[in-house]
Amino acid sequence: SPTDKIVVHLADGTVDPTLYHGVKKFEDLGLSPDLLKGIYSMGFQKPSKIQERALPMLLSDPPQNMVGQSQSGTGKTAAFTLTMLSRIDHSNPALQALCLAPSRELARQIMEVAKEMGKYTGVTTAFAIKDMEVPRNTKIDAQLVVGTPGTVMEYVRKQMISLAQVKVFVLDEADNMLDLQGLGDQSVRIRKLMPPTCQILLFSATWTDELRDFAARIAPNARAITLKREELSVDAIKQLYMDCRDEDHKTEILMAIYGLLTIGQSIIFVRQKWKADELCQIMNDEGHAVSLLHGSLDGPERDRVIDEFREGKSKVLITTNVLSRGIDILQVNLVINFDMPLLADGTTVDPETYLHRIGRTGRFGRTGVSINFVHDAKSFREMDAIQRHFGKEIVRVGTESYDEIERMLKKAIK
Repeated sequence: SPTDKIVVHLADGTVDPTLYHGVKKFEDLGLSPDLLKGIYSMGFQKPSKIQERALPMLLSDPPQNMVGQSQSGTGKTAAFTLTMLSRIDHSNPALQALCLAPSRELARQIMEVAKEMGKYTGVTTAFAIKDMEVPRNTKIDAQLVVGTPGTVMEYVRKQMISLAQVKVFVLDEADNMLDLQGLGDQSVRIRKLMPPTCQILLFSATWTDELRDFAARIAPNARAITLKREELSVDAIKQLYMDCRDEDHKTEILMAIYGLLTIGQSIIFVRQKWKADELCQIMNDEGHAVSLLHGSLDGPERDRVIDEFREGKSKVLITTNVLSRGIDILQVNLVINFDMPLLADGTTVDPETYLHRIGRTGRFGRTGVSINFVHDAKSFREMDAIQRHFGKEIVRVGTESYDEIERMLKKAIK
């Protein structure tokens, strides 16, 4: 399995070589029996490499602020959920743990973990995300809340929740929050409404100067833990590119791939909404069970689409970029970049998003396949920039012969 490189910086900036040797068993963490029971019922046998080091820090008393650089797939959700659950005093019905996420999909996924892990503890939970049916001005009685910054702020304003007794505040995917207009500022305002003693845990996949400043504002004197897992990158993933003639030929080759091969579950990333609609229509007409996800769907609709795909009711998920981070769907063994991901300027290729897109196929030691579509000089340059960034060849698949496509893809998708 990939070796996780873990570096811990203490609040005074020194690197910690020895302080936390880590724990080998969940029993060594002083958790309640009910919480341990929840952890084991989820199939966790012992802490992951990262959890061995992170959990003693997260659970230390008095509580310490912590910022973690961590990609998905490192066990961080389970680690911070465990921290939230362990800090809750079950005899006090007040809100004591709050987790913010940049998207409703991620919030729902975190809640799934919290409910499962906390199911024997009697913890009460609630969502603070748009379109979750909460009658106006109802007081929300929950000890643990997971939500998005805007909705949490709205609930506070309407006095539906009080942050006065919050003991632990988690911000997941903080880099994404800063990318999305205003979420960073809202998070800071939310923090100011909590007790000064509240423990703050901030996680981010990337670590920029802007994020450092944000972390210093929201989580002062934090210990920093870097959970490097370069192997999530591209090593466990076979990367191919389809060399197409033009835009129409891409659609033709896409349909050929699904006609020639038996594919478990797959995600197709498309740049434009109209193209996603068109491909969905074509594939449905051909008898494929396809779901479609893009930004213009309302919240409950997006939930329904993701749930159907998770449960295997649909086999293909066509999506614009709304899904490239954080969402774990274990059965996915093929990711198709019908269009390469670009930064907001619309011209520069985005390796970070590429990594998050294809990273989901090679999770937890499995081998995945990613297929990129190239049809002109511009898309070739985009693909080549990705190849150079990661230093790993993306293998050409010629599209002149369907036999050749079938042979090469069957070899890759075992």
